[in-house]
Amino acid sequence: MSGTPQPLAAKLPKALFVFATFYGGMVCIAGVLGAKQVALGPLAVEAGIFPFLLLVAISSSVSAHYGKPVADMLVRFGFIPLVMAILLTFTVIQLPTDPDMYEPAKAAFPIVLGQSWRLMAAGILAYGVSMTLNVYLFDKLATIGTRFVALRGAIASLISQVVDTLVFITVSFYGVRPIAELIAGQAVAKVVLSIVLVPLLIRLFLAIARRLDGIEDAGL
Repeated sequence: MSGTPQPLAAKLPKALFVFATFYGGMVCIAGVLGAKQVALGPLAVEAGIFPFLLLVAISSSVSAHYGKPVADMLVRFGFIPLVMAILLTFTVIQLPTDPDMYEPAKAAFPIVLGQSWRLMAAGILAYGVSMTLNVYLFDKLATIGTRFVALRGAIASLISQVVDTLVFITVSFYGVRPIAELIAGQAVAKVVLSIVLVPLLIRLFLAIARRLDGIEDAGL
């Protein structure tokens, strides 16, 4: 019947639904993986960079496929799972521990997942600043040509990830420990990974988006 409201599933593009779901999961897991430092040859970087680079690639791909306003909205909605994950983690740590819990896990859980409020605030602030900047730069770089999507993504990523490092390390450790070496090491690692991984991820995500939304591949 004419005028009958369409189901929500019929209005939301399939690829956007998949990307939004995946984005929320990566926002949550980034903080957990960040508890481990990994060595990539001569580079040392916290493991949270891997889901974070996925966030960067997804937001750039959404901007390219659906437009900057949709990508901005995705970044803003990302605060919801991020803040909820922090609050739930803090709540669970405060709850009484089962005496029969496996002993090594009992001691390790609060060490791995417990963060100071300063670190939590740094994570939220760095996420908001760097992801908003990434989407902004990706959109502005459209002047170099719409076919250079992967290049735009790499440039936006490496700049936004350097800013992410500056914000996170400064807020987390300023006045507590020397931060210049931390910032330099993290920034170099993130720049290298942004150049190597982000273009490939954007190509992959855009191919998935076109496939799910039934759009003919126009190339990158």
